[in-house]
Amino acid sequence: MTVPANTRSAPRRSLRFNDFNAIRRDLEALEAAHIAGRLTTSGNWTPGQNLAHLAAFANYPYDGYPSEIANPPWLVRFACGFMKKKLIHKHMSPGVKIPGIPSGTVGAANVPFETGLHTFRAALDRMEKTPPTIKNPILGRLTHEEWMQMQCRHAELHLGFLKLD
Repeated sequence: MTVPANTRSAPRRSLRFNDFNAIRRDLEALEAAHIAGRLTTSGNWTPGQNLAHLAAFANYPYDGYPSEIANPPWLVRFACGFMKKKLIHKHMSPGVKIPGIPSGTVGAANVPFETGLHTFRAALDRMEKTPPTIKNPILGRLTHEEWMQMQCRHAELHLGFLKLD
């Protein structure tokens, strides 16, 4: 039995994406490493799960949020309101789990790398072209630029667990 990694302290690549083109360049490097059989992860998810999760959260503001996260308690919304700038402009912390959800989050389907990659690329294209129409359940209404920057922070977090050995 494999012991789960402590994602708060697991080694990660230090990434900073200022725009979606920077994410796309990293995805190209990850794809090349995958093809060469050199892509590994320091976290608990497969590379495909990381990509599927990023794609899911990029698509939720268009397609709707799962019921488990659609209506967070007012206290969570209030507290996270103070972290809005950090979440959008600085970084997201590893190892954070959504209370009340057995796996700690949603949208981490265990898909093949190629499926996750295709889905995440399509989600980035969608968000880049069209502002989301559904407000964030925790942060409320966001500008198009805020949505894109939040996706950059989220990608930094999850793609950081993928290693190009």
